[in-house]
Amino acid sequence: MVPMRAPYACDPAQSRGRYYPQPGSVLRTPFERDRDRIIHSSAFRRLKGKTQVFVAHEGDAYRTRLTHSLEVAQIARTLARALNVDEDLAEASALAHDLGHPPFGHSGEDALSEAMENFGGFDHNAQTLRVITRLETRYPEFKGLNLTWETLESVVKHNGPLMRVDDDPSVLPWGFRAYEDWRALELHTYSSVEGQIAALSDDIAYNNHDIDDGLRSGILQLDHLMDLPLVGQVFRQCRECYPDISENILIHEAVREMIGLMVTDVLEESRRRLDRIRADNADTVRALDMPVIAFSDAMTENLTAVRRFLYTNMYLHYKVKRMKEKGKMVIRDLFAAFLSDPMLLPANLQQDGTRSGAVARVVCDYIAGMTDCFAVEEHRKLFGVDSWF
Repeated sequence: MVPMRAPYACDPAQSRGRYYPQPGSVLRTPFERDRDRIIHSSAFRRLKGKTQVFVAHEGDAYRTRLTHSLEVAQIARTLARALNVDEDLAEASALAHDLGHPPFGHSGEDALSEAMENFGGFDHNAQTLRVITRLETRYPEFKGLNLTWETLESVVKHNGPLMRVDDDPSVLPWGFRAYEDWRALELHTYSSVEGQIAALSDDIAYNNHDIDDGLRSGILQLDHLMDLPLVGQVFRQCRECYPDISENILIHEAVREMIGLMVTDVLEESRRRLDRIRADNADTVRALDMPVIAFSDAMTENLTAVRRFLYTNMYLHYKVKRMKEKGKMVIRDLFAAFLSDPMLLPANLQQDGTRSGAVARVVCDYIAGMTDCFAVEEHRKLFGVDSWF
């Protein structure tokens, strides 16, 4: 028996629709179609070659933006199902949340932000909106993926409201203001329950999987984790329960257990908040001054300690920093070369830049869409003497 949809869930039959009206499908709900459009997009495929923490070529076993997005989507579906809200919307929001990330992870974003400082700036969430509303060119009738209002809202508000109701629009990054219908997205409110689920699923995924990848790379050591709240406790318990297993299986088991504990914590805290507000529709959730999908205070405190540990011991590790600096160098060099001579761009982009009069944004879009390996290859072609032969 299918459980009754929660009153605060987004109902696909009551969707606010698409920017470009399209007839419905007899086989799929609007949110299912959004999910499928995202999966079939070229931007989604390129996530397989984009850094999560480790640059894509460093090893096949580490997470990329693609595998990370798939893991976020799995957690989001679990939470959505448990809360009786729309699984397809939660999954679509999770799959789309990183489409705007440039190559080389957050270091790549930092380099593009610096390069675009005098041209409107760069923000990966705003770039995600740009990808799904403009840069994807798959359909004859419109640019972008023409996703539903609810999916756009979830992606844009991945980190919560972007402004207060009385704020001047100038507080918004250029990428949001450049969207023709940005006011309709109600950027001063929280997103739906499904959008909030996707955001928390992102936190659960990357905290656990960065620990996993850090241990397997050798940058983190098991002994260093034992004093961490939650993490150390879980690893000790797994060792006690399975004293003879290999370290490889121990890591799998501990990470699996930690994900389960975090999912359970989110469900308990979120149910408590939802019961308290007694929301009878999705808009009631959006109008609140706090999220309804959240960790408990105790779990938030634990995760703060975990993030602090990862920042100091992994993200600032010299091996990771060396790759980050190389990535920044590649992006700086490419941006400077293309901006100074747009004729170095592919022919179709030269036309776009001339026609729009915004060469810097065309260059930014081109670089942001690159995979790690493609960016390195473009750099080699422009700056590597070996490419002459």
